[in-house]
Amino acid sequence: MDKKDVEKAALKAGKKIIDYTPEPVKEKVKEKVEEKVKEKAKEKFVEKTEGKLQEKANEASEKLQKTKERNASKVHSKGEEAKEKLQDVLLSVKDKLSDVKEAGEDFQEKISSDNKDESKNKRKVKGVNQIKKATDIKSSTTIKSSNDIKSSTDLKTMGS
Repeated sequence: MDKKDVEKAALKAGKKIIDYTPEPVKEKVKEKVEEKVKEKAKEKFVEKTEGKLQEKANEASEKLQKTKERNASKVHSKGEEAKEKLQDVLLSVKDKLSDVKEAGEDFQEKISSDNKDESKNKRKVKGVNQIKKATDIKSSTTIKSSNDIKSSTDLKTMGS
């Protein structure tokens, strides 16, 4: 016999006993039985509810764990993609900067080579013979006067 059969048999026996008991005893027994039944029902309800709540909590925990693992793998894959893209961008920037550096160096060489020829002539130190002497300096008598300066009437026009 399993538990249900035993419970059914006990219930039938209890009903028969109640039928043969006197009324005042029935009332007291009935009250005690009702209290016991209520307590048992409450205990079973609490047990079942706790069991269901625990089961639901375990399911939620498992789902959360799976979601967490899925998100972690997504984050890692996205992180790897971002890392590769960033490396590609940095390499292209490095190439462009090296091109700019080379162009700057070429430009600098070109300018310095153009200036070398001109700067050689400009930078030559004058010799002793090229320095002016006191006799070469103009005196007050050799300075032009206002009469010697040409005016607008002295200029030739295009037609003449």
